[in-house]
Amino acid sequence: MSILVNKNSKVVVQGITGSEGTFHTNQMVDYGTNVVAGVTPGKGGTTATDHNIPVYNSVEEAKNYQGANTSIIFVPPKFAAEAIIESIYAGIEVIICISEGIPVNDMMVVKKILDQSDSRLIGPNCPGIITVDEAKIGIMPGFICKKGNIGVVSKSGTLTYEAIDQLVKNGLGQTTAIGIGGDPIIGTNMIDTLELFENDPDTEGIVMIGEIGGLMEVEAANWAKNNVSKPIVGFIAGQTAPPGRRMGHAGAIVSGGDDTAEAKMKALKECGISVCQSVSEIGETMKNLLK
Repeated sequence: MSILVNKNSKVVVQGITGSEGTFHTNQMVDYGTNVVAGVTPGKGGTTATDHNIPVYNSVEEAKNYQGANTSIIFVPPKFAAEAIIESIYAGIEVIICISEGIPVNDMMVVKKILDQSDSRLIGPNCPGIITVDEAKIGIMPGFICKKGNIGVVSKSGTLTYEAIDQLVKNGLGQTTAIGIGGDPIIGTNMIDTLELFENDPDTEGIVMIGEIGGLMEVEAANWAKNNVSKPIVGFIAGQTAPPGRRMGHAGAIVSGGDDTAEAKMKALKECGISVCQSVSEIGETMKNLLK
């Protein structure tokens, strides 16, 4: 089992003919991901990448001709919201947006349309999702992963990789790892992801990586206290950040209140989550919880 994507996911790449789209599509196909189509308006009827993926002018065409049900977006930020909306209107089930720097006003429009649809959005500004040995949809390095029973959810891209590495070093593999993105407006949040992992019979433990800014992690911890039966290991990035400091992600700015690392770590502990002071402790902590 897995969450959201697996070997049967039929993937369409929006922006496949751009340099990032081409590079990462090759990486995804090499991993074993079932990429069935690409989309670049005006280039329909051609092929792209080393694997000669058919290119269409629209997502709707990719769905009609190739049965695409999952999309990944490598589109410049000023066009990315429109690309997400195109996938929603085409009825794509899971939409992953890698694009960084999408204007908040654009994402407000996307969120309104998304909430009235059956589509699920991961991101934007995220590394994507990987179900180990089945599908890698995004920019995560597949070689660091190992098949196992731990689910990983993270607001931070690079810390997702580090957490996976620490799990593997302690003999633990992953079911699915998902980077949800750190922007102020995202599609799938931590509560959504925890619920998916709780309902996945193959996931026996969950790693949750947050960062300063916002209250998503605290809300997720409060929800998990009453709804998640599996052990959760938590880590909050930005422990040394002073109030008012922005840390990379557009959503990671602290006001000096409940959204500091210290306040979040305290809240997570109070909800029964095993909180690590360092990313290097994640694997060992989870290993001990599963004994």
